[in-house]
Amino acid sequence: MAIKTSIEASILEAVEDGVRAIEYLKRQESIQFILDAAKKIIECFQKGGKLLIAGNGGSLCDAMHFAEELTGFFRDKRKALPAIALSDPGHLTCVGNDVGYESVFSRSVEALGKPGDIFIGLTTSGNSVNIIEAMSIAKEMGLGTIAFLGKTGGKLKGVADLEWIIEGFRYSDRVQEAHMTAIHIIIEMVEKGLFYDT
Repeated sequence: MAIKTSIEASILEAVEDGVRAIEYLKRQESIQFILDAAKKIIECFQKGGKLLIAGNGGSLCDAMHFAEELTGFFRDKRKALPAIALSDPGHLTCVGNDVGYESVFSRSVEALGKPGDIFIGLTTSGNSVNIIEAMSIAKEMGLGTIAFLGKTGGKLKGVADLEWIIEGFRYSDRVQEAHMTAIHIIIEMVEKGLFYDT
C-alpha cells in the first residue's frame, strides 16, 4: 500500500508539473508569441511561401507533426498548406556522414529555402548546433525565422525574428508539451485566418 501511495504521489506530481507547463501558455508573452507567429505564417502562405521546420529527437517529431497538420488536415477540410519537416533520413545520414551532424538542417535550408519562406527551429536547450547553423543560413538567405526554445533559451536566445522560451523546467519533456500545445493553437489560428475569418 505504501508503494502504491508513493507511485500515486509521483504520478500526481508529474501531472501537476505537466499542468504547470501548459499553464505557461496563459502568460501574456506566450499569447503574444502565438498571435505573432500565426500572423507571420499566414502572411508567408498568402505570399506563396512555405515553412521549413526542424528539431532533434522529440522536437523533430514535433516538427513532423507541425508539418503534417498543415499539409494534411487539422480541424476541418481545406486547401493543403506548404510545410516541410526537415526529416529525410537519406539527407540526414548523407550530410551527417560526409560533413557532420551540425550541418544536416542548414544544408536542407540551403537546398529548399527561398526568401519569404520561414524556418522554424525547435530546441528545448536553445543550444542544438544544427538548429543554430540552420537559423544562421536561413537569416542569410532572407527567410523569416521562428524559434521554440526552453530553459534559458541558450545560444539561440535573441537570434530569431520571433522566439518563445519555456523556462523553469529541468527536463525537455515538459518544454515539448508546451511547445506542442502552442503549435496546435498556432495552426488553429492560421486556419481561421486563411479560411474561416470573414
